[in-house]
Amino acid sequence: MPNLDDIMKMAQDAQAELQKAQNALDSIEVEGVSGGGLVKIRASAKGRIIAVDIDESLLAPSEKQMVEDLVAAAINDARSKADAAANQEMQKVTSGLPLPPGFKMPF
Repeated sequence: MPNLDDIMKMAQDAQAELQKAQNALDSIEVEGVSGGGLVKIRASAKGRIIAVDIDESLLAPSEKQMVEDLVAAAINDARSKADAAANQEMQKVTSGLPLPPGFKMPF
């Protein structure tokens, strides 16, 4: 059974690994799409919006409401993909840690 110093070292190592993983999430990019590709949103796995691409065919004033709806849908798609990428990355980090069943990280 590990002593207190070993447990503290393991906790510090786990915290360092989690911090590295959190920092790496900003470099992972996902793309949310709506309207069959007419609106695209690029975001980091942390949810930071990097770019918005709107097809020129949607830029007519009569299409304003549709463009707004498609942008919102693309952002939600990007956010969903960012969450999935973040969860996958965090599972890689925490998979080797000796955590009790049902324990979630980060705290």
